[in-house]
Amino acid sequence: MLFFYKAKTKDGVIIEDEMEASDRYSLSRELKNRGCIVIHIKEKKGNSFDVDKIFQKFFGKVKIQEQIIFTKNLSGMLTAGLSLSRAISVLQKQTKNPKFGNILVSLNSEINAGGTLSSGLEKFPNIFSKLFISMTRAGEESGNLAGILSEIGINLTKSNSLTKKIKGALIYPGVILSAMILIGILMFAFVVPTLSKTFISSKVELPASTKFIIALGDFFSNYLILSLVGAVGLIAGINYLVRAKFMAKYIDFIIIKIPMIGEMVKQLNTARTARSLSSLLLSGVPIIRAIEITKDVVQNIYYKKILDEASVAIEKGSPISEVFKSNSNFYPIMMAEMVQVGEETGKLSDMLLQIALFYEEEVEEKTKNLSTIIEPFLMVIIGSAVGFFAVSMITPMYKVMEGVK
Repeated sequence: MLFFYKAKTKDGVIIEDEMEASDRYSLSRELKNRGCIVIHIKEKKGNSFDVDKIFQKFFGKVKIQEQIIFTKNLSGMLTAGLSLSRAISVLQKQTKNPKFGNILVSLNSEINAGGTLSSGLEKFPNIFSKLFISMTRAGEESGNLAGILSEIGINLTKSNSLTKKIKGALIYPGVILSAMILIGILMFAFVVPTLSKTFISSKVELPASTKFIIALGDFFSNYLILSLVGAVGLIAGINYLVRAKFMAKYIDFIIIKIPMIGEMVKQLNTARTARSLSSLLLSGVPIIRAIEITKDVVQNIYYKKILDEASVAIEKGSPISEVFKSNSNFYPIMMAEMVQVGEETGKLSDMLLQIALFYEEEVEEKTKNLSTIIEPFLMVIIGSAVGFFAVSMITPMYKVMEGVK
């Protein structure tokens, strides 16, 4: 049964929410166990059933932007003197995302039951990253939760901004290539068969390229649905292979070796490594634990292996800068040099932050020019395809015209 309840927490905050329970007495006991004073409980009838709300609550997503707003607003309210429970209650009432609202209710319940914000966040590993949770725990232990939440917000904003810019730069070539493939299939299915009938009736000798195009046209014309299904299956198969763990080392190696793209990937992973380590160390997280968390932030398998090497090196008493120096084909020399200076001066987190800022700017600059640089390559590919098709179909037409004369 679904009940609507109103209760008062230990901090004097009034909570109004819904909860499933076998009866109102079970719900009352549950609220009392959480340290709440029950004010009102009422059974919620089924006539208020909202399909959209239920769908959003259980299947909706919590976007990075919502997490950024959450961290910044929570930090601001804690700095203003509000208790953690009351601040989360305010945010829960303000959010328009039912799924996120449900998460905030769970966080508040955890806190009211004597838990911590980080222990509440751990219940949602698919929403909040290890970096988010570890920094929050470090903020709780240091007594600077408001400051750390603000730092988390900055971290998420930078990461989200870089990701959006890279995706935005790749949308244009993706759309062009997709349109070219679709138009090509339609031409082979509807235009080529019409021309092939003309060539066959005229009985002219066809070049090999024309025979190839006609064969493709016949196939697409006779098996159009199968061709479209096959194209979708091919895309799905490629997507599966790209995401498969056994292909990770091959895909990541190829990406790093692609001209221009590879350099940008190296700078992006360098920026993410530096920013994550800087934020975690500044929060008070031990360096080995910080490296372990940073492994989840970098996405390339080769960078994960390098960070594994760094953990082993630190356990043996070696400086982390030596690991970056020995892997200069992945991390720039500047990374190793500045980390070494940070180790020598005791300002490693500050140096890592400077590295992150520098390479984030480099990646942003490259993404601005990415579409402009890719455009000529697209024009060459499209021009070659169109030229091949035109020559293959026009050459036999001259022979047909000569036959008519």
